[in-house]
Amino acid sequence: MNKVSEILSYLTDVAPISWQESYDNCGLLVGDANALVDKVLLTLDVTEKVIDEAIANSFHLVVSHHPLIFKGLKNILVDDTTGRIITKAIKNDIAIAAMHTNIDNSFYGVNRALAEKLALNDLNILHLNNSATQQLSDSVTQIGSGMIGELENEMSELEFLKLIKERLNIPSLRHSCLLGKNIKKVAICGGSGSFLINDAKQCKADAYITADLKYHDFFEADNEILIVDAGHFETEQFTKQLFADIILKKNPKFAVQISEVNTNSVNYFV
Repeated sequence: MNKVSEILSYLTDVAPISWQESYDNCGLLVGDANALVDKVLLTLDVTEKVIDEAIANSFHLVVSHHPLIFKGLKNILVDDTTGRIITKAIKNDIAIAAMHTNIDNSFYGVNRALAEKLALNDLNILHLNNSATQQLSDSVTQIGSGMIGELENEMSELEFLKLIKERLNIPSLRHSCLLGKNIKKVAICGGSGSFLINDAKQCKADAYITADLKYHDFFEADNEILIVDAGHFETEQFTKQLFADIILKKNPKFAVQISEVNTNSVNYFV
């Protein structure tokens, strides 16, 4: 048995809470940091089905990527989804924690997991947080937003789009106009990443993969880069396994389980 705080420290050793963005709400959100737990359930989002899964399988710690509580709550009522989830969690002694933009900003975080899935090499942070990087120990070299790397072999744009669909297991993609040039240098940002389009262009990336792009965001390609919206869930889906790997590296005997609940709120009609 380990304290909740100890299990969470495995994750914050890689991505301290201080690395989160100012708008975020990472760390322990519900429960007792000193409670003893023997296993953890890992998920991208905390939904009611995930909590039901935790109850059914006697999990007393759930770690998600996206925070259940993002904005201030004026009440906790069973009339709304968040209220029901919190109430169920408290009644069943389930602690809930989130590791969001702190793990997004880690060199060994969400974007690295995505980059490895796409087999990118020579990885670097796309947009460095220089002030934070200067404060790091020698064991960690960079923190910041997004990542950039290179494919082992350049490929056509259509081959590249097919690669994304296969590696991310996604039925469709949205993208800017094809430019008729090969893809070698690739920038990425798991989740919402329109704010990094200019960084990708400045780094001379051939393509930029992210999610949650609006109509006008695609115009920013400006015949310089292929911009691909591969979906929020799809570009962050590997975060659950990332959490598992980090915890097991610190404590190989601790029981971790990736939730079987598909929390993707987007459905596709193909």
